Amino acid sequence: MNTATHIVETLAELDVEFVFGYPGGRVIELFEELGDAPIDVVRPRDEREASVMAEMYGRLTRKPGVLAGQGPWIGSLGAIGQMEARLGSSPMVVLTEASERGEYSTLAPYQQARGDYGGLSLPDILGAITKEHWFPRTPVETLRSVQPAFKHATSGRPGPTAVILDGGAVSKEVPDDPVPPLWDAVEQTKTWKSQPTDADLDDAVSALEGADRPVIVAGNGVHAANAYEELVTVADRYDCAVTTSYLGKSTIAETHPQAAGVIGSFGHEGANRVVSEADVLLVVGSRLNPMDSNWQAPDFIRPDEQTIIHADADTRNAGWVYPADVGLIGDAKETLAALAARGEATAGWALERAEEARRDFTAPKCESDASPIKPQRAVKEIERVVDADTIVTADSGNNRFWLLNYLQTPAPRTYFGSGGVGGMGWAGPAAVSAALATDKHVVAVAGDGGFAMTMTSIETAVEYGVAPTYVVLNDTSLGMVREMDPAMPGVEFQDTNFVAVADALGGNGIRATTPAELRAGLEAGRAADRPTVVDVRIDREERMADTLQSSFYASVGGLHE
Repeated sequence: MNTATHIVETLAELDVEFVFGYPGGRVIELFEELGDAPIDVVRPRDEREASVMAEMYGRLTRKPGVLAGQGPWIGSLGAIGQMEARLGSSPMVVLTEASERGEYSTLAPYQQARGDYGGLSLPDILGAITKEHWFPRTPVETLRSVQPAFKHATSGRPGPTAVILDGGAVSKEVPDDPVPPLWDAVEQTKTWKSQPTDADLDDAVSALEGADRPVIVAGNGVHAANAYEELVTVADRYDCAVTTSYLGKSTIAETHPQAAGVIGSFGHEGANRVVSEADVLLVVGSRLNPMDSNWQAPDFIRPDEQTIIHADADTRNAGWVYPADVGLIGDAKETLAALAARGEATAGWALERAEEARRDFTAPKCESDASPIKPQRAVKEIERVVDADTIVTADSGNNRFWLLNYLQTPAPRTYFGSGGVGGMGWAGPAAVSAALATDKHVVAVAGDGGFAMTMTSIETAVEYGVAPTYVVLNDTSLGMVREMDPAMPGVEFQDTNFVAVADALGGNGIRATTPAELRAGLEAGRAADRPTVVDVRIDREERMADTLQSSFYASVGGLHE
């Protein structure tokens, strides 16, 4: 068999469910083989959308999302999903190619991406944005590279890996008995979970049992490890209030008695205050990036005054931003389970303090009947249709901060946002992927700028038989940038008819100018058997930064975004 046949057989052996991509270059040979394989090919309108779909699939299932396409476009259009996966720790495997043309590749090359004179260097591009990459030159090397690509995508801190196919390494026959041999793909891609040492666990338990005001900061690592039950158990055992990072939102139901909200520069003031008041902080699966740490405002987290226990899968991340007193290196699920089994305490502080902090999930304008619709009220209408069997995907920009603050998630795994690299245009294709991977009701929320970037994902949803609801918080502008400087060129958009766009792409289009119309549109979307776009006309004079900026963030100047 040729290499392409063997690659597809490997994907099937590894239980790959979907390949997201676009045929082109030498990857066409893979697509030809996929036609007879028990693997569904999802072909959106371009590689950008495919990359986001693969990233979201990996984020939700914790199995590598597979992206396939021609090299120059995977290294350009398809970079957004790979960057999100790299910074957001989503497992992903990229199968691409160098567009080599044999003996012509060094002669004024066309599309060639091997890195030779006159061409592009795809290895340099993917080496900069993936966790690991391989550039094999023979059939056996290619198959050996695919195996560690899947292993590395999920081991340690998850992320994107890439295999760049080259010429004959796709089309040539694989020898029957290569030396050194090829091993079984399932055996070669096994990974093992790690957990902290007994000594470090003992130190962490001692600190938690001695705390008067213990607080957990739960990050994306809790999602990655599927450690939702363990998180709640530890919070209960040690009587902790639980806050989350932005990417950690919905690691705990935000209606839970110990949930205190989301920290950060545009997070909840109450949650930020809870963290600042803690005497012991247990940080789980969060690097505490600038947005989460209020850009290191001096009065927020104070290592000289607080005991910091930092749990992370990567030893390099524990104590990276703030000095840690205890490092717990291992899988978050294993770490939390070990903490739960080793101790308990009753500080008598968490329930009352968390209840007070949760008041920030609402505000008077959440009840406003005004038209145009207040964004606060729009989020509360979205909240009405979100239950444990719903997933919300949030785009970049003002919309995700309104959601972060006012969408009180009712269960774990109900909210995911673009926050690794934080690119616009993520929510739409991510919603299609989430609907394919879970069969749940999915609500994609974006501003009009981000929605327009990838609105062709509506057509992909129609083609593959899923029906997400797209909510466009429409202020006919780049809202966050316009707030910084209304006179800045390029911040205003023409008033696009998104209802007509939705209808033209095979979906349903609804315009909402009042809360009642929005509620009806969301209910119609939930009941529909094809994608629905609700074009929500929000009050563009509601300034997100002025409304939501934390006092800690303001103390260091604000608007670092």
